[in-house]
Amino acid sequence: MIAITIDGQALEIEPDATVLDAMTRLGIAVPALCHDDRLRPAGDCRLCMVEIDGAPHPMTACTTTVADGMRVTTRSAELLHFRETLLGWMAGKASPGDVERFPEKPLHRAMTEAGIAPAAAETPDAACDLSHPYIRVDMSRCVTCLRCVRICDEVQGQSVWHAVNRGADTHIVPDSGTTLGASTCVGCGACVDTCPTAALTDRRARPASARPTRTVCVYCGVGCEIEVATAGGRIVGARPAADAPVNKGHLCVKGRYAFGFEGADDRQLHPMLRNAAGGWRRASWDDALDRVAAELRRITDAHGPHAVGILGSARATNEDNYVAQKFARVAIGTHNVDSCARVCHTPTAAAMKAMLGTGAATNSFDDIERAATILVVGANPTDNHPVVGARIRQRAGRGGANLIVVDPRRTELAAVATIHLAPRPGTNIPLFNALAHVVVAEDLADGDFVHERVTEWDEFQAHVSGWTPERAAAICGVPADAIRAAARLYATATPSMCLHGLGVTEHVQGTEGVMTLVNLALITGNIGRPGTGINPLRGQNNVQGAAHMGCDPSILTGSVAIPERRGLFERVWGTTLSDVHGLNLLAMVDAAAAGDLKALWVVGYDIYLTLANEPATRRALERLELVVVQDLFLTETADAFGHVFLPATSVFEKDGTFMNAERRVQRVRAALPPAGEARHDWRILADVAARLGRGDAFAFTSAEDIWNEIRQVWPEGAGIDYRRLDERGLQWPCRDAADPGTTILHAASFARGRTAALRRIDYAPTTETTDAAFPFMLTTGRDLYQFNAGTMTMRTRNVELRPSDTIDVAPVDAERLGIGTGDRVRVRSRHGVAILPARVTDAVKPGEAFATFHVAATFLNRITGPRRDRITLAPEYKVTAVALEPA
Repeated sequence: MIAITIDGQALEIEPDATVLDAMTRLGIAVPALCHDDRLRPAGDCRLCMVEIDGAPHPMTACTTTVADGMRVTTRSAELLHFRETLLGWMAGKASPGDVERFPEKPLHRAMTEAGIAPAAAETPDAACDLSHPYIRVDMSRCVTCLRCVRICDEVQGQSVWHAVNRGADTHIVPDSGTTLGASTCVGCGACVDTCPTAALTDRRARPASARPTRTVCVYCGVGCEIEVATAGGRIVGARPAADAPVNKGHLCVKGRYAFGFEGADDRQLHPMLRNAAGGWRRASWDDALDRVAAELRRITDAHGPHAVGILGSARATNEDNYVAQKFARVAIGTHNVDSCARVCHTPTAAAMKAMLGTGAATNSFDDIERAATILVVGANPTDNHPVVGARIRQRAGRGGANLIVVDPRRTELAAVATIHLAPRPGTNIPLFNALAHVVVAEDLADGDFVHERVTEWDEFQAHVSGWTPERAAAICGVPADAIRAAARLYATATPSMCLHGLGVTEHVQGTEGVMTLVNLALITGNIGRPGTGINPLRGQNNVQGAAHMGCDPSILTGSVAIPERRGLFERVWGTTLSDVHGLNLLAMVDAAAAGDLKALWVVGYDIYLTLANEPATRRALERLELVVVQDLFLTETADAFGHVFLPATSVFEKDGTFMNAERRVQRVRAALPPAGEARHDWRILADVAARLGRGDAFAFTSAEDIWNEIRQVWPEGAGIDYRRLDERGLQWPCRDAADPGTTILHAASFARGRTAALRRIDYAPTTETTDAAFPFMLTTGRDLYQFNAGTMTMRTRNVELRPSDTIDVAPVDAERLGIGTGDRVRVRSRHGVAILPARVTDAVKPGEAFATFHVAATFLNRITGPRRDRITLAPEYKVTAVALEPA
């Protein structure tokens, strides 16, 4: 530690700290307009100048490293005069209205504290750049601190803002040279967040009376913590939590700006029942819940409990999902319970659990900065997991890590990758087997790790010996030399970290595809250490938690097989669990179509819009005698097939926890009271359970009450209580109050023992192939500005940034078809037809296409097919043969 004295106060501090760090530690505040803890110190604004004994002139505190025995003065007459003079000049960059609307801006706060009045006139909107729906640009307020330039470059990595000219002529412009709306801005809001003046502000100013509430973003599985500001009973802003371990003071456009859906005009705030004419009528809660209970009782009496299915929600809390699966097993008496994890990462969970004993990410997001090589497979994180995507890009760019991207498209990360492997859709297995072949053939395996921690090595070597890069190249279309280069890099430039997405799982061999990735990690020793591992990028905010809480027919809370802990659950729940194996979501659809499933309760999940093979889904839902939809909006499922609609609280109106993709449990806190008559998801289920005579098992009084029961049946999470979560999110396993949580799994052993067995995976190609009638191979995925079915984002101003779905086609194909960007294209498959605008781009290869699926009017799943993963039944969204023609 270094001893330093500031204004007569002594302090011991770390030797790499700055004088500004030391001042902050002592509570000594001076203006530092160019400083942001997320950025490297710059010393541009000069306001933090201090005097240091022995130094010939004042020095900037933010850029000066402490030295032992240093004596610092921060408030001499000369320094105070200097700051006052500089702030006086800057006062010409602020108007009274600016200070009133944005009192928290550092310049405005410093002026107020110094008693310096703003001197600029108001800037009319006509003189500002309002081309972006969320950000107001008024560069007449700029003091050229360069924080916007630096944060866009150093944190987001987009490099939108640029300083042009020098000296007094310096000014800041977006990379378009014109407006922000025309630039490459991705709307993360970091520049607004860091700007110390009114040069960059949110277009919707938050009142000074706004109250912040710390909670967790409702979008992807990264799990960013946010501070939601509320005033007048509505949300008026959101910012990143500065000390959040996941997002570290950063957000994407959805987390920062895509709120407001909770107050949308079409939000349903009252229970509703389908009337005899086929329309909806408003009902009381008692009438609605009585109807649900009566119908469930009628159906179970006539057909048994296994005629009912319950679907949890990846957008609901862990507590909500725990109650949903308990309701199925206790109040109904069936294991027919599932969630949307079935259609995304259940193949991941199944593969990793079978091979490693735990079906979740092995490492933490912080290992991105520790990895020497990053392998991104079947994922587009800069669009779908933007904060993690930015960290990967920064690690590969500024951090010097190698980046290997496996994706049919030339995504943003693929464009900057060390190696980009672009396999034909549906050919992952040959590619991954060929990578393993190179590791084995060139003796690149980690011999010590294989000897100590891996079994069936000889059998595996024999299996991959036939998968030469040349053989794989003929199938997947990736050059053999590129396969060899990628394998060598992953195996030797270690530690190597693998992150994968739905481009791996949503295939007929999705589960087996993940197994081949685990094989690669095992034979190279890239598991159980910092900067390594197999890490699924979870799609929705709580898809990891929904499944882990037991919304899966084969597992109980804690992701344990039913026979493993049946006794514990029966004791805690006071019931006997069914011996009949439950149905997963796709099996429920099949059972409904066959007339065996009679009732379906859907919590926060629009299955009709989002399941593949719409005609089959429609036929199944039409046969159900009872469809209960519990949601914020009248979804496509509710509108077309619902019998009872139950209004639920939004994420901003509830307490509880979410679980992100790195196994981190984090607190969700209510920022608003429930809107209208909306009720918490768990409360609705508990109320119906009481009507079915099982109120004793659902006598919860709060989300924390539910969580404490979860801890009773989940020993691996017993050490995670609300008190600890109020301080910081924790990663399971976390077994007791002294356990700090687990950042890396499998360090010394796997969940099922010291060793893991390699899997020998044969290639079983999909039967969905192109031909003369359907010559294009279509893949589907998400876009940065919209989310899944658009239920939330389509009700925000994100619709201005992404108003419709698109289908991406290569320039040569577009020219041959006679279509251009914006032209409507009829997309026809063997299963159906959809129409959507084209986007001509070289990101896709000739003969391939890519489409998003966010807009209900597009209904892209009218064209996806019936094929499913061979093990988990997850639909094959990523491979659909189509024909394209001008609409």
